[in-house]
Amino acid sequence: MKSTIIDLIRHGEPVGGRRYRGRTDDPLSEKGWNQMRAAVGDYRGWQQIVSSPLLRCSEFAHELGRKLDIPVSIDEHLAELGYGEWEGKTPAELTAHDPDLLLRYRRDPLNNRPHGAEDIEGFAVRVSAVWGQICEQQHGRHVLVVAHAGVIRMIMAQTLAMPLSHLFRIQVGNAAISRYTVEGEGADAFASLIFHDGRLAP
Repeated sequence: MKSTIIDLIRHGEPVGGRRYRGRTDDPLSEKGWNQMRAAVGDYRGWQQIVSSPLLRCSEFAHELGRKLDIPVSIDEHLAELGYGEWEGKTPAELTAHDPDLLLRYRRDPLNNRPHGAEDIEGFAVRVSAVWGQICEQQHGRHVLVVAHAGVIRMIMAQTLAMPLSHLFRIQVGNAAISRYTVEGEGADAFASLIFHDGRLAP
């Protein structure tokens, strides 16, 4: 039985540096472009790229697709977790009057989400649906998914059967790459994490 190989890469640093962006559509900075290009190097093993629609993912996905001469598809369900009133703010801005605000959120994102933010349970349903769709449509192929820290955390949490309250115990760096193999199809599909924040063999 032929396995599906799915690599996930988080976008590089966006213009403006570290912020809770969510759906805020900042493009990659020059540093971010360099991070992404260095992360993939000259690797040519992919047959398809699937990307979040946000610029910090999609612009690189299209550039890489042209370089490798492989198709690129955009999926709205790969967009980042929406952060509501926190969007566009830096950690320093958010904790200026409440130093423990972000720590409380990371400890228990289910009960401490910002006003207007996407709820974690709904986010889990959205990510699970797009993951299942990618596994089904790309069965037996090697795929690169260009996405966000939240999406990558959620896929790992679901694959490893982690509780959603532990989502932020997973660190995902800029241009970090994770790899999964998926055996079988449909309800019988079995996904395994091969590496997280690792390197690609040429």
